[in-house]
Amino acid sequence: MATGPTFFRYVLFLWLSSWALATWAQESPEEANGYLTFYLDNDLFSGEDQDYTNGARASWVSENRPAFGYLPARKVLEKLSGVDEANSLIRRLSGFERGDIERGNVALNYGLSITQLMFTPADFESPVQPPGERRYAGWLGLGFSLHAKNEKVLNSAELILGTVGPRSYAEETQNFIHDIRGIPEFQGWGDQLPNEFTFDLSFVQKRRLRFLERPERNFSMDGFTEWGARLGTFRTLAQAGGFFRVGFNLPADFSDPRISATAYSHRFFKNGRRTDADWSLYGLLGANAAAVLFDATLDGLLFKNFETGNTREPWLGEAYLGFGLRWKSLEFSYVHTFRSEEYKEQTGGSEFGSLALLLRL
Repeated sequence: MATGPTFFRYVLFLWLSSWALATWAQESPEEANGYLTFYLDNDLFSGEDQDYTNGARASWVSENRPAFGYLPARKVLEKLSGVDEANSLIRRLSGFERGDIERGNVALNYGLSITQLMFTPADFESPVQPPGERRYAGWLGLGFSLHAKNEKVLNSAELILGTVGPRSYAEETQNFIHDIRGIPEFQGWGDQLPNEFTFDLSFVQKRRLRFLERPERNFSMDGFTEWGARLGTFRTLAQAGGFFRVGFNLPADFSDPRISATAYSHRFFKNGRRTDADWSLYGLLGANAAAVLFDATLDGLLFKNFETGNTREPWLGEAYLGFGLRWKSLEFSYVHTFRSEEYKEQTGGSEFGSLALLLRL
């Protein structure tokens, strides 16, 4: 199997997608250009290779750019994010005050991401799904997002177009990585979830909390509450949670440390903390809970009759901790996640590590 060329085409697409939007953003020199972030989730950080085994994302988000007309479903995303003040209910939920948009107290960011997720059983030698273990599945998605923010709240709405099945190239990606590391290849990808197009719409709100700020020592603590929902043919769920950061010269942004819906990096807008220090060092701790109504990798496809052999758990919880460090425009973080059982046949929860590399251009 020609895993190498397929994988490199995939990586090239990641780079070109991010580069194209970054090039567009640089057309306005008076604005900061935004963030380019690479994420990697992998359970090898916990000594495992099963269930949610790998995730990768490249994302770009502009900084305080005006709307551009070719964003798919732009009007829908603007309404969800609270930009449309004509809808009083959405405005109240958005956390923005009446007139904030007209007075320029809310900034808009636009984002693009490409994400690949893969799921495997523990038994890598069986050519079919082992009884009681997870079905082989891969997903590849392209996200178009809009983010409305000030220094207190961030509303993110995202349209995600994707595919499950062999078209996700999960098998080729895993084989390539295993070949590099000298790890045996999984033999059951021929029994994976079949191809199906997916369409999802996601909304997440983060609200900033301040606890301890000591500017004279550059030591502070802050946090973010988070709630949101996702409706689609790949996943449908509602979730809530948050995380805390403590350290020196905390980055003035809403950065999400892991791969999740609307995981992008944003600086606070309007009177947010600005540090002139060249470096940051901090620890973080967080937790999330979700009510999962549909997951194609566990429930099967929405438009095809396909049994996965798994029974989805309706409730999902996770806790995570990690650290981050920044030098000027480059930031690195590592987070370790402990997740509850995702399906009834699973024996015990799972763990995985997340690396993120952020570059502010």
